[in-house]
Amino acid sequence: MAGAGGQLGVLNALDVAKTQWYHFTAIVIAGMGFFTDAYDLFCISLVTKLLGRIYYTDYNKPKPGVLPPNVQAAVTGVALCGTLAGQLFFGWLGDKLGRKKVYGITLMLMVVCSIASGLSFGSSAKGVMATLCFFRFWLGFGIGGDYPLSATIMSEYANKKTRGAFIAAVFAMQGFGIMAGGIVALIVSSSFDHKYKVPTYQEDAKASMVLPAFDYVWRIILMFGAIPAALTYYWRMKMPETARYTALVAKNAKQAASDMSKVLQVEIEAEEDKVQHLIESQNQTFGLFSKEFAKRHGLHLVGTTTTWFLLDIAFYSQNLFQKDIFTAIGWIPPAKEMNAIHEVYRIARAQTLIALCSTVPGYWFTVAFIDYMGRFAIQLMGFFFMTVFMFALAIPYHHWTLKENRIGFVVMYSLTFFFANFGPNATTFVVPAEIFPARLRSTCHGISAAAGKAGAIVGAFGFLYAAQSTDPAKTDAGYPTGIGVKNSLIMLGVINFFGIIFTLLVPESKGKSLEELSGETEEDGVEAIEAAGSSRTVPV
Repeated sequence: MAGAGGQLGVLNALDVAKTQWYHFTAIVIAGMGFFTDAYDLFCISLVTKLLGRIYYTDYNKPKPGVLPPNVQAAVTGVALCGTLAGQLFFGWLGDKLGRKKVYGITLMLMVVCSIASGLSFGSSAKGVMATLCFFRFWLGFGIGGDYPLSATIMSEYANKKTRGAFIAAVFAMQGFGIMAGGIVALIVSSSFDHKYKVPTYQEDAKASMVLPAFDYVWRIILMFGAIPAALTYYWRMKMPETARYTALVAKNAKQAASDMSKVLQVEIEAEEDKVQHLIESQNQTFGLFSKEFAKRHGLHLVGTTTTWFLLDIAFYSQNLFQKDIFTAIGWIPPAKEMNAIHEVYRIARAQTLIALCSTVPGYWFTVAFIDYMGRFAIQLMGFFFMTVFMFALAIPYHHWTLKENRIGFVVMYSLTFFFANFGPNATTFVVPAEIFPARLRSTCHGISAAAGKAGAIVGAFGFLYAAQSTDPAKTDAGYPTGIGVKNSLIMLGVINFFGIIFTLLVPESKGKSLEELSGETEEDGVEAIEAAGSSRTVPV
């Protein structure tokens, strides 16, 4: 099977391949990594309240203990910092060593650190928190590697007709990961609840906490994340290196052809002279920091990094509002009216419901429509509706806090989540895996994803402090006064509006082959450069 024009036969074969079994195995193998990522990153929010009760309760006080602000920030945020570092490092490594090699390393790191974070030890509260933070940083580092590699592997395996849906399907496993976190916490907490029937904190503070039994609860929930990752290790190691890496980066036409002949089950000839010719062309020589890169892909990289950064500020700070919202609508009673385990159960139940009703459907809407509507339209639409709903929540904020309007508040809140996932949360992951040249693809995706995580850190920490009440009497213990929830929501609306503007820098990649988008197999000369640049135009 020889290639059309300048396109290599092996790459052309992948582009026009019908959707078949190997596409689905690739989705599951890459998707299970993402399932684990989401489980590990979001399950911590289910157990922070329990950690506060176990390690920071003073039984003479009327309310159970909570984590001090700096500990709370460290425990929830240290994994995000690790993820940012991992995205940059493994993204770069994936272009240097190959996607497959690095893929195994990140997975082992995730398995080991998941187990280790459940085994956090120490004789004092400080000791336990410090070891927990240490292991969660490295867990995040492994998770970070999964972002650029999963996206790149999927985009390089997919055919051009349904590529968007395949990459989005890998990302959509995140929704199931968040849901699984909730379900595991529900099962663990209800089984402990049945065994130890304990009174609420109000009735009997000391009896509401059975130690060391309840200390196992959070450890089991955290360690469970290792299981799905360990299960996919074998399959990840059996997957051949992607043909685009082997041919265009490792420059081994024979290997690429034989690997893909097995996968596609068709005869593909190795076009060694063509590969040689492509390698010698200028399109294959410029680096990330060259003028040539800036000219061809500079604006694209600015577009993918800024949109992901802005989206994650909004997306991660929304996740933090969850507990306040649930408490406000009475899904979660005040802490002193529950025992430690019941609290975990209630938080997990609420999070699982939100995941079921808005998070998961949003992801799959993207999978269904991305190759019809295109990435650009979905991203614009998502940012637009997120802006609208944020302002609709913020401006009449007092109205939503009244008891009779609480259900409306939850509906509006769920809709912002839905349009984040059927919108920029999915598309910002898909596009960077498509528009850059193969030898820089994983690096550029890593840079875009790291910008996103920087946004997540701003969202998670900035808003933890910003959303505090302006009245010093009403702030959470240990926090300074902030600008209040209403003003925080208005700020998020403005951030989403900027997301709409920066989306205009991102090209539409629907229905084109990866090489067309990056212009790397074009012949040299003015036409090739113009062709690569022309995909920058905003679709009409």
